[in-house]
Amino acid sequence: MQNRLIILFETQFGARPEAVLPVAADGSERTYHRLVAPDGRTAIGAFGPDHEENRAFLSFSRAFNRAGLPVPELYDDDEEAGVWLIEDLGDTTLFRARQEAREGGHEFDPAILDAYRRVVEILPRFQVEGDKIVDYSVAYPRAAFDRQSIIWDLNYFKYHFLKLAQIPFNEAKLERDFDTLATYLLTADTEHFLYRDFQSRNIMLRDGEPWFIDYQGGRRGALQYDIASLLYDAKADIPETVRAELLDHYLSSLAQHLDFDRATFLEQYHGYVLVRVLQAMGAYGYRGFFERKPRFLQSVPYAARNIERILDEGMPIPLPEMERVLRSIIAEWGDASSEPDSAQLTVYVYSFSYRRGYPQDQGGHGGGFVFDCRGLTNPGRLPEYVALTGRDSEVADYIAGLSELEPFWENARALTEAHVEAYEQRGFTSLSVSFGCTGGQHRSVYLAEKMAGHLEARFPEIRVRLLHREEPSWPRIATTPAG
Repeated sequence: MQNRLIILFETQFGARPEAVLPVAADGSERTYHRLVAPDGRTAIGAFGPDHEENRAFLSFSRAFNRAGLPVPELYDDDEEAGVWLIEDLGDTTLFRARQEAREGGHEFDPAILDAYRRVVEILPRFQVEGDKIVDYSVAYPRAAFDRQSIIWDLNYFKYHFLKLAQIPFNEAKLERDFDTLATYLLTADTEHFLYRDFQSRNIMLRDGEPWFIDYQGGRRGALQYDIASLLYDAKADIPETVRAELLDHYLSSLAQHLDFDRATFLEQYHGYVLVRVLQAMGAYGYRGFFERKPRFLQSVPYAARNIERILDEGMPIPLPEMERVLRSIIAEWGDASSEPDSAQLTVYVYSFSYRRGYPQDQGGHGGGFVFDCRGLTNPGRLPEYVALTGRDSEVADYIAGLSELEPFWENARALTEAHVEAYEQRGFTSLSVSFGCTGGQHRSVYLAEKMAGHLEARFPEIRVRLLHREEPSWPRIATTPAG
């Protein structure tokens, strides 16, 4: 593969490269290299293992190049070998520029806002002009974002996030909601080019101007999908006011290319926001849980915040089982939505039910303890405590009075304290401490609350995140904080 790229480079630039340097790919099966000529000229060489996906990328690139859209120039390719050579746009993605601005103390500085404004001005050109010039017969895996594509995305969310994260759901009811949502989405105008993965990591900045890459998943579809992808890009974490401003700017730009009803667009837009966020969560689950790349799970708390906003604004149509599932995600993942300082130890304290297996470690490396509370007397067997939880003072007093509690607590406390001290000394940033019981409602909740409070008092320099996984299924009654 590398030898073939060198031949393409030599043909294009008249000289063999003096260096072939790997370029990081974000979650992709494709590999990239920067080839550097003796005079300093560069190009990006790519290898893609999927020939049908490669064919789509190469075909779309030629069409966009001819139309003058800001995509890298395609210098040469060997489609049979799965390699191609394109213009080098540098290393600065819109996402990286956004992150660097935030690290410098600028939440959304004018330069980043200007870049986003330029992006949403250009997007309608891809959607409207692009629709007239691309060959949809090579689109992969389908020529349109149709019902089948929508259901694939929703099932991707179900199987790769919900199941792997062990979020409970009623499959028949959820499938019914999937079908209802797909029908609703297809009421939109779907006769435009849909970029598919229109997010900040796929937009390069060169001299402040945006250039666009990774459109090989493009197909015919609705306008709303791509702008939803950009504005609800999880870790880009665009503030709500900026999101509204950029959406308005996009619609004004779109109006220069197409007549459309703004009110109808906005009504349908919320449905596409929902399906895009769910598709992204499926990707985070697949990469994070299945491929064991924990950095992808770092995006889940941001996505949970986006889901919370969607629910606060109201679902576009009634989707009762989906809403219940989404609230479970918020309950389990939303508390970790504040990204910790990279040098600070975060201790995640969980309660959970063994009926649904062990909780997922949000820190990413699996370090910590799981304490089995089922050896303690279960207050949930007493009628007066069935509808209460370990947060209620009556249950807390009952558990605190158990003769077996003190040795259990002292052992758990001593082990946890020793590990916190060791992790701080070694510069580790994440530790998980979990308490499990039969139902995840009484004993585990009491011990998790007790441990979280103890750690906050004993180690004020660390960050403590308390997560009750089964809280969405607790009895819906008012509770009194345990004293």
